[in-house]
Amino acid sequence: MLAAHYAGNRTMAVEAAEQAPPGPGQVQIAVAYNGICGTDLHILNGHMDARVTTPAVIGHEMSGTIAALGDGVDGWSVGDPVTVMPLAWDGTCPACRAGNSHICQNLDFVGIDSPGALQGRWNVDANLLVPLPASLSLQHAALVEPTAVAVHDVRRAELEKGQKAVVIGGGPIGVLIAAVARSFGGEVVVIELDPKRRKAIADLGYTVLDPRDDTVAWVEEWTGGAGADVVFEVSGAAAAVLGAVDYAKVRGTLVVVAIHPEPRPINLQRVFWRELRLLGARVYQRDDFDTAVALLATGAIPADALITKTVPLHDVQSAFDDLTGGDAMKILIDVQAGQETA
Repeated sequence: MLAAHYAGNRTMAVEAAEQAPPGPGQVQIAVAYNGICGTDLHILNGHMDARVTTPAVIGHEMSGTIAALGDGVDGWSVGDPVTVMPLAWDGTCPACRAGNSHICQNLDFVGIDSPGALQGRWNVDANLLVPLPASLSLQHAALVEPTAVAVHDVRRAELEKGQKAVVIGGGPIGVLIAAVARSFGGEVVVIELDPKRRKAIADLGYTVLDPRDDTVAWVEEWTGGAGADVVFEVSGAAAAVLGAVDYAKVRGTLVVVAIHPEPRPINLQRVFWRELRLLGARVYQRDDFDTAVALLATGAIPADALITKTVPLHDVQSAFDDLTGGDAMKILIDVQAGQETA
């Protein structure tokens, strides 16, 4: 089979790899599509070299069908459409014992800490599988994992119906947060610098602001002087983090979604003065995955608008380059394309 490896030095290499059978308790998935996310870009840019050993098969936003069952696997059949919740926890650390196994202190994030989905056949533990309805296309199903991220973010914020939310950053996760927040009954405005993304977001029916304008004054007017109930910081920009608290109402909530490679300044005086809640939101729980599947299956998530293009596995480097340059929203890798010639 063919597999895409992170080879270091900002390089993805596609090479032939051995196809091993699934072990006991595992299933083998014929990976159909794999999305590239911001974490994958961090890996490509070397930001996670202390964690990711090269060469590494990465990828965790995926969909596919079961190709084989290992010994002891029940409840699944060859041909079942599935995705994977790529979190393997130890069950023994303090976080797990407290009921927070999704952020296990010894977490194996599959596709980062262990081999991922950018390969023709992928062996994973059966307990990581999430079933997909037959009505959901495998292309759209490749968005389940990032949609689950957005669901978890909105649930962490405890956003209620009728509340107002500001989303800073209109990339894929920002748009997904906006879609999930709206599906939960929230009113949403998105702040995005890139004019192409602003137009794309506006075409989806969202109000979108240019951060170079007086967006704080706009939010003040929108909320009758109160400020937003929830602010999601998704951009990862230092200036956005510093200014994010200015949008929040008294006892409002700021949810830090973006991965920041270094510490950022934050206006703690504003946090103190307005008694704000500052929350981190990392990964997801199983019910977030189930909700994500349902939202995609019902069309609440604008999947077609988010998927800029789909490219074959051998073009994975160009896909990473396009995303690094900001020329796309979400690119899917057709992992099976070309496998027959491997």
